[in-house]
Amino acid sequence: FLGMAAVGFAQTDATQGAATITQGPSMKFETIEIDYGTIDQGADGVRKFMFTNTGTEPLVIKNARGSCGCTVPTWPKEPVMPGETASIDVRYDTNRVGKFTKTVTLTTNETIGTRMLTIKGNILKVDGDQPVPASKPSILKDGE
Repeated sequence: FLGMAAVGFAQTDATQGAATITQGPSMKFETIEIDYGTIDQGADGVRKFMFTNTGTEPLVIKNARGSCGCTVPTWPKEPVMPGETASIDVRYDTNRVGKFTKTVTLTTNETIGTRMLTIKGNILKVDGDQPVPASKPSILKDGE
């Protein structure tokens, strides 16, 4: 009887451990939002969204689409195997001045089908066309 009870407990523990593994493909991102912060116009606009396939089957990214032409994603075209890490690289056009918030929509073979990634930041203009501050009155008289 004791031997049967021990086997029963061992099977229960093994089943509970397996329940924490996601069946099928599953993406786990380090972050789903990247803040560029404040950067200069023309700065490097590429950022990487790192992820791991934490599922039990190969993950296929069917498509990645930016919310506008200024946001261009690149992604692995080959399946990402269980346990492997890969990245979605997003290039933002940093010649566009001002604050921005853009998204990238991923279409995958996961059960949920789509995922959304976000980039945001502020681009400062750096060329000579910046407005000149108003001059302050001088405390010196002419000729001094």
